[in-house]
Amino acid sequence: MKKNILLIGGSYGIGLEMAKKLSKENNVYIASRSNEQLSNLEVTHIPFDVLSNDISEKEIPEKLDGFVYCPGSINLKPFKTMGVDTIQKDMEINFIALAKTVKSIINRMNEGSSMVFFSTVAVGTGMPFHTSVSAAKGAIEGFARALAAEYAPKVRINVIAPSLVDTPLSERLLSNDKKKEMMSERHPMKRVGVPKDIANMALFLLDSNNSWITGQVIGVDGGMSSLNVS
Repeated sequence: MKKNILLIGGSYGIGLEMAKKLSKENNVYIASRSNEQLSNLEVTHIPFDVLSNDISEKEIPEKLDGFVYCPGSINLKPFKTMGVDTIQKDMEINFIALAKTVKSIINRMNEGSSMVFFSTVAVGTGMPFHTSVSAAKGAIEGFARALAAEYAPKVRINVIAPSLVDTPLSERLLSNDKKKEMMSERHPMKRVGVPKDIANMALFLLDSNNSWITGQVIGVDGGMSSLNVS
């Protein structure tokens, strides 16, 4: 029996990679602003902006088996030059919009369903210029653990904490070969991530065969968070 999976943001990067794989065996609903890369996929696209729309007002299934929230930001700036507006914007798209969306759909989640959110390696490993995004993603980690406790055993809730992944969101950091080489060298695995690295873990967490995992923050980061090979 096909499962109903809702992706918030699934038209590029990690979300698109998930959509390609999930749509082969599931009913996939993608709520996002754009759909230009979805024409060849058997998915249902729902025009949606996390900052201005309420997902409960959209046509989504009454019951959901999986939910993934993909929107995020990468604002890397020295704290001394950072405006409070940057912190507010990062918190809004990464955490507040996530919490609002979860609030709208949590009662639709089936018994044994799974939710997946995204954090960053920079929450657990302090990095310069990451104050704003680390604060926003740190909120996600705390929220996910508390929510997982509150909704166990009905709904499993986990977080993936990647390092740098080659997606449109990070294109400014990987805009030429020199930058890519420099960023690759920072990782023990000597490369930056690609969308399938993260998408594969999300699929693992959505799979009901892995139903004894909840309340976890799982690093998929090329060894960045735990290895020092310099």
